[in-house]
Amino acid sequence: MIGDSGGSAPAAGPDDKIVPLLQEEVQIEKRQVATGKVRIRTVVDSVEEIAAATLSEEQVSVTRVPVGRVVTEIPAVRTENGVTIVPVLEEVLVVEKQLVLREELHIRRDVTTETVEVPVTLRRQRAVVERIATPGHPPENEES
Repeated sequence: MIGDSGGSAPAAGPDDKIVPLLQEEVQIEKRQVATGKVRIRTVVDSVEEIAAATLSEEQVSVTRVPVGRVVTEIPAVRTENGVTIVPVLEEVLVVEKQLVLREELHIRRDVTTETVEVPVTLRRQRAVVERIATPGHPPENEES
């Protein structure tokens, strides 16, 4: 069988002719060919026009008004006759003089006695009286 690609080829007999099969293959390549050139540049055109806009300016003045009043809670920011009023607060330390018993000192006396024996050197004077012998009397010594 000619063209049978599956399995094994049958053995050729003496009467069989072998016809070689040819196949053409194509190989495609491409290359760049310059067909023309291009130049690109930029141009700036100036056109004068009139631009209109509405601008507004607002100026603010701040006036400090001393109040000096004691309040119990923080007042809110308020507006009166087109004037915005912002309260400015400070905390002030109030000092008051008071006599405060801070502590007591409790003093207790404990007396202890102890007998101690310590060697010491004591000096003592004594008088020795010697009598000189006179003729007829023998000498006598006295100690006191």
